[in-house]
Amino acid sequence: MTPCIWIVDDDRSIRFVLSAALRQAGYAVEAFESAGDALDALDSRGAPALLFTDVRMPGDNGLVLLDKLKQRLPALPVVVMSAYTDVASTAGAFRGGAHEFLSKPFDLDEAVALAERTLQRPAGDAVADTASSEGGDVEADRLVGDTPAMRQLFRAIGRLAQAPLSVLVTGETGTGKELVARALHRESPRAQRPFVALNTAAVPAELLESELFGHEAGAFTGAQRRHVGRFEQADGGTLFLDEIGDMPLPLQTRLLRVLAEGEFFRVGGRELIRVDVRVIAATHQDLQVRVADGRFREDLLHRLDVVRLHVPPLRERGDDIQRLAERFLALAARRFDAPAKQLGPDAVARLRAHPWPGNVRELENLCWRMAALAPGDRLDADDVEAALGSAPPARATGDWASGLDAWVRSQLSEGAGDLHGTVVGRVERILLEAALAHTGGRRAEAAARLGLGRNTLTRKLKPAGRGRRTSD
Repeated sequence: MTPCIWIVDDDRSIRFVLSAALRQAGYAVEAFESAGDALDALDSRGAPALLFTDVRMPGDNGLVLLDKLKQRLPALPVVVMSAYTDVASTAGAFRGGAHEFLSKPFDLDEAVALAERTLQRPAGDAVADTASSEGGDVEADRLVGDTPAMRQLFRAIGRLAQAPLSVLVTGETGTGKELVARALHRESPRAQRPFVALNTAAVPAELLESELFGHEAGAFTGAQRRHVGRFEQADGGTLFLDEIGDMPLPLQTRLLRVLAEGEFFRVGGRELIRVDVRVIAATHQDLQVRVADGRFREDLLHRLDVVRLHVPPLRERGDDIQRLAERFLALAARRFDAPAKQLGPDAVARLRAHPWPGNVRELENLCWRMAALAPGDRLDADDVEAALGSAPPARATGDWASGLDAWVRSQLSEGAGDLHGTVVGRVERILLEAALAHTGGRRAEAAARLGLGRNTLTRKLKPAGRGRRTSD
């Protein structure tokens, strides 16, 4: 018997082209203009084998239709379609029991292939229903995008939000990795429990253990009272560990035990603490390289990297730049209690031409400066240029490697010698000077940030002319 597929969409052109493609693939197809029409047909004609539904329609929208269908036919696979792709819509669809989320405009071959895969599932292999949960959308207002990479990210968040799996979020600095973690928490069954974030690179190594696991009074000098760590604070909820690649090896061992057993001792404590925490970790580094270098435990990487989500850099999301900028300008206008400044075409072109080494965070800061300092209500390329000119030095990204590669090749073509010694010495000096500047001259902390022992750091400083003792 030929499987029958239903299409519910108020757009006649979508009904026509999708119906034609599915019929050409050998399926029987019926199309409906509204959710009400489809529900009426369900009573008179019986259930289809698969149903495609749009989200935004007059009357009941697609998510309401999905809910009603799941109450009556929980095993019916439903594909939700929408031109408005964001975390809230994709997560809402999957939370309601959708089999898949299809972003408009979609490739017809992709839709047909999806139908074929779905109808080839063994009978009874239905997607489990999940409970709905309420959540705010403050962060969702900031995690926006309509490029293919962002659509794929939103779909992954929607699917993973309900699964109690550890997630590793990768991406350059400023891309919004914490926003992804917050979205996963907000759309999960843990949404009413705490979301706790910790940047492991921002806490000195000697304090990080206490920050994570807490300590008892008297555990060390200055520990005058009990301190509850981030794991206990996040019990029942989600713990987001940013820059996990910078965590010292001894703490990686403790973290591995907590992830495996769900229990730990506070520093200086004897009481075994048990917690139920979903851990989401993030990094801008290549953890496989750090494993190979002996700076990250391979078993911890496997424990954290159950599912990996990659946040693309802004320079690869050209079509999202205007939408993000308008969002940030609107947020700034509400803060300043003033009309939102509008982007002129030349301003948009200038924004798209910028390489955005600081990613979305850089764009947000730029929009706040333009909202505060640009004289007119309509922004042009000069306003963007002026705001860029007042920006702090951009954060470096992975592009430094291509620059180094070009320089080395140029030097080799010119017959230069001892390149290894020159480059390694220069890079090492830059690392040492930058780490000491960052830590205010504290050698122990600088050594920890570089992954070196303090004695090793001190020895390396002498050729660099840094023999004078600095404060710790």
